[in-house]
Amino acid sequence: MPQLVTVKVNRPDRRPIRFWIPVLPVALVLFPVVVLVVLAAIVACVVFRIGVVRALGAAWRVISALPGARFDIEHCRTAVLVAIR
Repeated sequence: MPQLVTVKVNRPDRRPIRFWIPVLPVALVLFPVVVLVVLAAIVACVVFRIGVVRALGAAWRVISALPGARFDIEHCRTAVLVAIR
């Protein structure tokens, strides 16, 4: 499971802004929302006849593969760099 998300915003003619977001405290705060999303996903799997265990397993594998991922987004002269550790 990812532990830290680093966000860096490079703006033209200004100093870059950096954010360090710890994943565990954010996950604990959003836990009630996560429970509702998982329940909605289970209902959607049943409605569309998708294996619930396989779908939740695939979602867990995607979350487990996130550490080490980097996303670089550029628009005009502003760049946003996101690193997941």
